[in-house]
Amino acid sequence: MLTVRHVSGDFQTVWQAMRDFTDQRTPDTPDELWYVQHPPVFTLGQAGKPEHILAAGDIPVVKTDRGGQVTYHGPGQLVGYCLFDLRRTGTGVRELVEFIEDCLVDVLRQHGIAARADRDAHGVYVDTRKIASLGLRIRKGCSYHGFALNVDMDPEPFTRINPCGYTGLQMTTVQREATVMPSWQALEEGIRLALEKTF
Repeated sequence: MLTVRHVSGDFQTVWQAMRDFTDQRTPDTPDELWYVQHPPVFTLGQAGKPEHILAAGDIPVVKTDRGGQVTYHGPGQLVGYCLFDLRRTGTGVRELVEFIEDCLVDVLRQHGIAARADRDAHGVYVDTRKIASLGLRIRKGCSYHGFALNVDMDPEPFTRINPCGYTGLQMTTVQREATVMPSWQALEEGIRLALEKTF
């Protein structure tokens, strides 16, 4: 059973907390799912190229140790950090990414959103519009970082970057795509239940 925590803080503070948790965990440490909304920040993954940040303006840029390219975090976005021991479940990295994508797809479809996963350009999409991004780090057989689901955020900052390294990629939100807007609690609980099928 997953332990769910609602955490707060800027990206760098929570990032350090994830690393500390991962370094200190033992084989008996329960897996955790951390939910957070960050203040505005652009994050560059290990494959991130500075040229994909077109005009950061007043939003800080942080180079991180997760996989992937550049993305934006900000208010109105549900970030879920997946602190899982992959050795316990025998889960591979690609398998984990695809499992998280499928969980998000299932939850969004429960709320009438025609979401789909893209195995080539990882993430969750509605048609060609991206609604959720993923980026993970595996350390000593354990994952941290996770996913970012755009719920009711202002998408303008995404126009200042090439999201996930793709020029002109259009981003969307749950609010824009849903006929009936689900509550944050419903989204959080749905994702937890889906992830608990494995972790």
